Amino acid sequence: MEETEEREENVEPEPNNPENENEEECNAVVVVEEIQGLIESVVQFGEYRRTQRKESHNLARRFKHMLPLMEDLRDLCHPAPRKGVVWLKNLRDALFFARELLKLCSQGSKIHLAWEGEMVMIKFQKVYEKLSQAFDGVPCDELGISDEVKEQLELMHVQLRRARRRTDTQDIELAMDMMVVFSDEDDRNADSAIIERLAKKLELRSVEDLEVETVAVGNLVRERKGKQSESTKKIIDLLNRFKRTAGMEETDVVFDDDHAMPNKMLGRSTSLVIPHEFLCPITLEIMSDPVIIASGQTYERESIEKWFKSNHKTCPKTRQPLEHLQLAPNCALRNLIAEWCENNNFKLPKICSSCQETTPTENQEEIPCLVESLSSINLEHQRKAVERIRLLSKENSENRILVAENGGIPPLVQILSYPDSKIKEHAVTALLNLSIDEANKKLISKEGAIPAIIEVLENGSIVAKENSAAALFSLSMIDENKEVVGMSNGIPALVNLLQNGTVRGKKDAATALFSLSLTHANKERAIKAGIVTALLQLLKDKNLGMIDEALSILLLLVLTPEGRHEVGQLSFIETLVEFTREGTPKNKECAASVLLELCSSNSSFTLAALQFGVYEHLIEIKESGTNRAQRKANAILDLIKRSEQI
Repeated sequence: MEETEEREENVEPEPNNPENENEEECNAVVVVEEIQGLIESVVQFGEYRRTQRKESHNLARRFKHMLPLMEDLRDLCHPAPRKGVVWLKNLRDALFFARELLKLCSQGSKIHLAWEGEMVMIKFQKVYEKLSQAFDGVPCDELGISDEVKEQLELMHVQLRRARRRTDTQDIELAMDMMVVFSDEDDRNADSAIIERLAKKLELRSVEDLEVETVAVGNLVRERKGKQSESTKKIIDLLNRFKRTAGMEETDVVFDDDHAMPNKMLGRSTSLVIPHEFLCPITLEIMSDPVIIASGQTYERESIEKWFKSNHKTCPKTRQPLEHLQLAPNCALRNLIAEWCENNNFKLPKICSSCQETTPTENQEEIPCLVESLSSINLEHQRKAVERIRLLSKENSENRILVAENGGIPPLVQILSYPDSKIKEHAVTALLNLSIDEANKKLISKEGAIPAIIEVLENGSIVAKENSAAALFSLSMIDENKEVVGMSNGIPALVNLLQNGTVRGKKDAATALFSLSLTHANKERAIKAGIVTALLQLLKDKNLGMIDEALSILLLLVLTPEGRHEVGQLSFIETLVEFTREGTPKNKECAASVLLELCSSNSSFTLAALQFGVYEHLIEIKESGTNRAQRKANAILDLIKRSEQI
């Protein structure tokens, strides 16, 4: 193919040779058909992932706008010149690149798309650049394009250039949660509240959604073939935390130096690398009984049967609707697997359908007894019951529901007022675990737990304070609870923990304050409580590793006049400018965002930033910063230019 294209470029055909003319015309028609096929395939994609939904819909809409152009080109009345064919091929290649990005945003891992969102946004930028370049030199006259279509092309070109400049769909709350989860090294119980909010934002709460995500993550693991293992580990870890919350079996994948594979396999062979085509896309385990479904994809019989029994009528890998649910044995692949196993002395796992059956939990009998013991007159019995409920409510969603259904929340709230510090610690942590369930959030708040939790936050043990802050964060996911926390004087206590707590306590306080500050009234309360001073301390103490968290909260605060007044102090602006100079790429992005809000509201802030040398740093960010940082830097530079003209 490459040789053919090179020959076309270097050898000039004879102008009156009808064979060459027919060949060019044929090439043009074929390419136009390929482009139409690309456009039509995009129409078949399902719903796009939430994190890139807006950009995906915008790009998909531009695909559809190109259909009339293709119809016009398909009816060429004379042979297309070489220049026209070359242009069509360039457009086809740009559309293919765009189609693959839309496919990723439709069928890819939601966790991957959220975690590496900045990289995905860069791909959108590249797509628009490629499409814009493709429309730079359309040979309209040579192709015989009508004036009407020519106007449409020019309009499309303008829209593509504009889209390339304004791509910016970052969800600050989602970015904050992803940052906290992936930066916190200890997999501790208090993070459950953040996990639930992420699951809600990523739409990964139901068993069905998590099964689809498991397939998408499995595809990602195979595509990477051991590359980017650290990132992949984090994605799988977060998927498993979502699964634990939903009471599902985890995806057990471990890594060696170059490859990823299920842990059960490594128990049998630590040196073999199993061909990825032998692995079931659902379980990531080697297949014992591979079967083909209507989409042409192959799965382990047991895993795909479970998929169908869950009322799915789509292919887990491609997500295409299936014409039927019949299974055909993949005898050729089964023979290849058997031959490979024999040559490598590898034993296939025995198929045991009963292993997957769930048995009635003993907790259904234990939990009612434990709830009854919460009201015992014996303090030791109460303490043991609270501690046990704390552990059970951490394990899975069924236990959390059982504790609530058996009336466990009211006595736990009462125990928060006990003088014994240890039992209060167990109680507040149990309530934190129970609050992961959406219905339990409302029950806990209805029982008047928020003021009691705030009292523990003020006077409890170190661990109790940390988990109280995490509990307030979890409860604050319900908007009305944000106001209850604010009116119950919870924000000053959180600000105090942010200033004086342990590292873990500071992080818990930061996530809670970030969530609470999403409402206007709580922004004012936080500012009055001295949060700006506390945030400045976090920015100066770089060893805490909380710079991005602090800057994210500041970005919420400067949306109010009171926040801009407090953050606009010279010492703060100097600190922000320092981060635009020597911070990480994410630090620079957040600092530039805060500075933009300040400079947009008051020219004196712009002058102060200029005094501290921000101009040079903005130029550097404009050249080498993240996409979002570049846009923020450009906006500030525009403000500076306008202020100079006044």
